[in-house]
Amino acid sequence: MINNFAKRFAATASVVTAGLGLTASAVTAESLDEVMTRRGLSQQDLLAAAKTYTPSGGRDEFIVFSSGGQSGQVIVYGVPSMRILKYVSAFTPEPWQGFGFDEESKRILEEGKIDGREIHWGDTHHPAITETDGNLDGEWLFINDKSAPRVAVISLHDFETQQIVVNPILQSEHGGTFVTPNSEYVIEAAQYPGVLGRGFAPLSEFNEKFRGAVTYWKFDREAGRIDADRSFSIELPPYSQDLSDAGKLVSDGWSFTNSFCAERYVGGIESGRPPFEAGCSQGDTDFMHVINWRKAEEVYLSGAVTMINDHPVITMETAVANDLVFLIAEPKSPHGVDVSPDGKFIVVGGKLDTQASVYSFEKIMAAVDAKNFSGVDPYGIPIIAMEDALHTQVPLGLGPLHNQYDSKPCVVYTSLYVDSQIVKWDYCEGKVLDKISIHYNVGHLVAMEGEGVNPAGKYLISLNKLAIDRFNPVGPLHPQNHQLIDISGDTMELLYDMPIPLGEPHYAVAIAAEKLQPLVRYRYGTDSRTGGKHPGAVRPGQERIERDGTHVKVYMTAIRSHFTPEIVEVNEGDTVEFIITNSERAEDETHGFSVSTFDVNLSLEPGKTATAKIVADKPGVFSFYCTEFCSALHLEMTGYLVVKPEGYVEEASEIVEGTSYTEADFDRQMQTNVETQAVIDSVVGYITSHNYKDFPEVVSLVEDAVDQLNFATEARTKAEELAAAGDWQNATLWAGQWWQYQVKAADIGLRAKTFLDEHGALKAE
Repeated sequence: MINNFAKRFAATASVVTAGLGLTASAVTAESLDEVMTRRGLSQQDLLAAAKTYTPSGGRDEFIVFSSGGQSGQVIVYGVPSMRILKYVSAFTPEPWQGFGFDEESKRILEEGKIDGREIHWGDTHHPAITETDGNLDGEWLFINDKSAPRVAVISLHDFETQQIVVNPILQSEHGGTFVTPNSEYVIEAAQYPGVLGRGFAPLSEFNEKFRGAVTYWKFDREAGRIDADRSFSIELPPYSQDLSDAGKLVSDGWSFTNSFCAERYVGGIESGRPPFEAGCSQGDTDFMHVINWRKAEEVYLSGAVTMINDHPVITMETAVANDLVFLIAEPKSPHGVDVSPDGKFIVVGGKLDTQASVYSFEKIMAAVDAKNFSGVDPYGIPIIAMEDALHTQVPLGLGPLHNQYDSKPCVVYTSLYVDSQIVKWDYCEGKVLDKISIHYNVGHLVAMEGEGVNPAGKYLISLNKLAIDRFNPVGPLHPQNHQLIDISGDTMELLYDMPIPLGEPHYAVAIAAEKLQPLVRYRYGTDSRTGGKHPGAVRPGQERIERDGTHVKVYMTAIRSHFTPEIVEVNEGDTVEFIITNSERAEDETHGFSVSTFDVNLSLEPGKTATAKIVADKPGVFSFYCTEFCSALHLEMTGYLVVKPEGYVEEASEIVEGTSYTEADFDRQMQTNVETQAVIDSVVGYITSHNYKDFPEVVSLVEDAVDQLNFATEARTKAEELAAAGDWQNATLWAGQWWQYQVKAADIGLRAKTFLDEHGALKAE
């Protein structure tokens, strides 16, 4: 049987190594016209499909990071294909990637406790990518949690959450996360007013004791962490602060935060009072907060702050005295507040208005410099009259919400929630250019790099709250609908509907794919949650089991297709730590680790070290296995955790093999190995005869294949030594292990050869 497999393997490999220069030339049985007729498609349908179609192996031009709403995650997908690539968990456990199941990520979730309470979910809303000189740079991603005032930091080197910070003074937030042009700060604004520090005061003292705030989290780019000890907040009135944006270029150093419920209304429908929605929408306008954050930083560094929960807060009195905060009336119940790419204008739409307002930063500064204020609010903050700050107002439609900028000068797109439309308009001249209907009730929208100083244009995505009739019914809870729109021409064209079956996505941010430089593998023994060397990492040959009282540490490696060690014996009641390093080097050779009936699952990408910690509280023999299908012998990648009962005394005995092997079996296995090596040599010859070193992916595969062959050499040596001693049983088994390493090396080699063929490798001179 082994010989038959080897012959088939060799035959297949020899065909591949011959080149397989054939291409499929057969034409499908149906013509394009016949397919169109059968499926009821139009020429416009085909054009839209062609604009989004990405051939097998093709890559997208842009990558979108969308909030995952109640999932507490981030959704990653490509444009124009709209293919979902990954879910990145920020605030909630996610077993496939081991988040919240290995000890390293549990520590991240521990950082997210609120007042000592564990929060098992998050409501992610507004992702932001780090910027350099106002351009998205693709290094780090921030995401906020509305359900609890938290911010997560995600590395875009490996798409893993590496930090959670809890706001020490807010009880809720919505307006996060927004970055300053060089990622100096991550801006997080309160949502519903509360007693700063999450203290108590009766609602009858709402005006006196309740407050809003904006927090400026200092980001240490070198460390890849928010530095809470260098962060500060500004106290604001008890208006419900909402979204923010940082100024750029001419307006750099300022930030803008809008609000709703400037009426400061407190509901009480249960006691006969009108509900919040009535009282919070009674006024004609709300307030946009205009904040000089760079000057506020100077005030904070001077020490002119009040400490609340060990967090420095600039009081409203100090802010007014130092000209840090100003207010401007804005349309009723606004949502988006978005600074233009040149930093000269701020666009705001009001959900209960029909027009968008364009504010001029130049006019705002003129009013500030001249102290031209129409008055102050009840808390003493100067108010700039709307007419003194406006550039223009443009009627757009019902329910304007959010704005995104095009690469074309002066062009902005605004979502119309009530009208279920996107409107394209010119904010310089104040005129509508185009409208398109979407499906249905759009909230946020995202243009490619539409937040930066150099928007990329080309595509716009409408993040719709309702799907209704767009997809196959799956019960009363429908997916949300992200619709891709072509904005490259004068008129918008709807290209694609994509159901989002995860949470309620809110905002998204898009970046050119070429700006992302994710890792292919970790440096050997990396703790992915810190980016540094894991203290428990071991290399093959260093594996061991250490006991300290009732604490057992298992230093383990994982490689196709076995764990070392495979048998772990402990006593009932022991605490057992499996510290596992993936020894693979090949791209995408991930292993998992789970112990039957215990609540652990690790995701071990190449080079990564992670820890599974369990308490062996019940005697038994529990299998552990690789949860990621990693190779042809994936199911054989297993072992046993033997938990011996308290007081158990083991009698001396040996494991008896189920099958006995003879010298003849050994000779057959050795012959198979010789034939397989010939195949490997032919593949190696093909690769080395081409310019494989010009392809980093192939170089990595070759390195991995060499590792496998080194393991093969070790197994061969053991087999030959045992054969010389006449131990045909173990000699045959080690010869079989030698062959396993050969097969893995050959498999890697064939992958490398195929890659060279598909990418036009040249024969070496």
